[in-house]
Amino acid sequence: MLDESLLDAPEALARADRRGLLRGAAEAGARVRTAIRHATEAGLTELKPDGRPRAVLVAGPGTAALCVADLLDGLAGTGCPVIRLAPTGVAPAGGALRWALPGWAGPVDLLLIATPDGTEPGLSLLADQAYRRGCTVVAVAPARTPIAESVDGSHGLTVPMATSPYGAFEGAHDDADRDSASYEARRVEDEAAPGAPGTLWALLVPLLVLLDRTGLLVAPVDTLQKVADRLDRVAERCGPAVATYGNPAKTLAAELADALPLIWTEGRSAAATGRRFAAILAELSGHAALAAELPEALPAHGALLAGNPAGGDDTDDFFRDRVDDPAALRARVVLLRDRPADAGGLTAAPAARELAHGHDIAVSELEPEDGDELEALADLIAVTDFAAVYLALASGDGS
Repeated sequence: MLDESLLDAPEALARADRRGLLRGAAEAGARVRTAIRHATEAGLTELKPDGRPRAVLVAGPGTAALCVADLLDGLAGTGCPVIRLAPTGVAPAGGALRWALPGWAGPVDLLLIATPDGTEPGLSLLADQAYRRGCTVVAVAPARTPIAESVDGSHGLTVPMATSPYGAFEGAHDDADRDSASYEARRVEDEAAPGAPGTLWALLVPLLVLLDRTGLLVAPVDTLQKVADRLDRVAERCGPAVATYGNPAKTLAAELADALPLIWTEGRSAAATGRRFAAILAELSGHAALAAELPEALPAHGALLAGNPAGGDDTDDFFRDRVDDPAALRARVVLLRDRPADAGGLTAAPAARELAHGHDIAVSELEPEDGDELEALADLIAVTDFAAVYLALASGDGS
C-alpha cells in the first residue's frame, strides 16, 4: 500500500531512501556533465573515424545496460543496426554471466560494453573474443576494474564511468593516495541499485559522444550540455520538497499506486522510455507494468481494459463479507509521447484516450516540453525515474 502522506514529507522520504535513489535522480544532470568531461579526456570528441560500422553490438548487465542498448537503437534509427548481446548463465550474478559475439561479427563491427560494476569475467572474455575477431571495442566502466584493464590490454578504449558527485570519491582510482578499500565500499553502496537513476546517464553519454563522431546519430557536446540543463530543471520540478499537487512525478506515483500501469508510447524516444519505466518499476518497487507502442498497444491491451487484470473471480459467494477483501487491481493507462500535443503530425493518442475512457479506465499523460530529441528523451526519462523512486519509497521499498 502506498503511504501518500510520505510523499509530502521530505525528511521522512530522506530517511526511507536508504539506497540513495532520490539523490541518484537529482544528480542526473551532474552525471551527464561529468560523463562529457570523461569522454573528452578519453579523446572521443576528437575521433575521426574512417567510416560507419556495419553494426553496433552492445553488452552489459542489468537494466541500465539494457536501456542503453534500447535508447541507442532508437536514436540511431535506420542508420545502423544496434544489437544487444543478451547474457547467458546459471545465475543473475555478474560472475555467472557470459556473452558471445554473433558468428558474423568482425573487423567492420563495433562492440560497446556498458557496466556499472566492471568485475564481470564474462565481459572480459567478450572483449578478448572481440579483439581476436578484429572488432573495435569501447567500454564505459569504473576505472581500474578488470573489464577496463582487459579492454585497454586488447587495444580497445575505456571511458571511466562518471560516479556520483555526492557519494563515491570522484577520480579516486587515479589517485594512489586514496584508500582503495574505502573507495570500493562507497562505490558498491552508491551503485547498490544498478538500474537506479543516474547510472543510465553515466553509461549512455560517452557512447552518445562516440556514435555522434561516427555519424550514426546527432549528439554534439553542446546538445548534451542542454540535456544536463534539462535534467536539472526536471529535478527542480520533481524534487522531494515540491508538493504532490505541483509535482508531476509524485502525482504519477500516487496515480499508479493501486493500478496495473499500461504504458502506451508514441515515438521512438518514448518507446524506449516506456520500456525503461516498466523495468525500473519492477526493479525498484516490485510494481508490475506492461509497455507497448501505439497504435499496436490498443488491440494488444484491449482485453486488459475490459477485464480484471488481477484475474480474480467474484462469483464464488455473492453474499460474503467483503470488508477484508484486498482491493482489486485495476488497469491505468500511462500515455507517453515524445513530442507536445500541439506539435502536429499523425497521432494515435485520441484513439487511445477514447478506448480507455470507453472502458472507464483513467489515463495519465506525460509529454516533454519543447526541445530537440535528446532533450525530450531526458525530460521523459527524468520524470518517470522520479515517479518510480517515489512509488518505491512510499510503498516501503527504499531499503
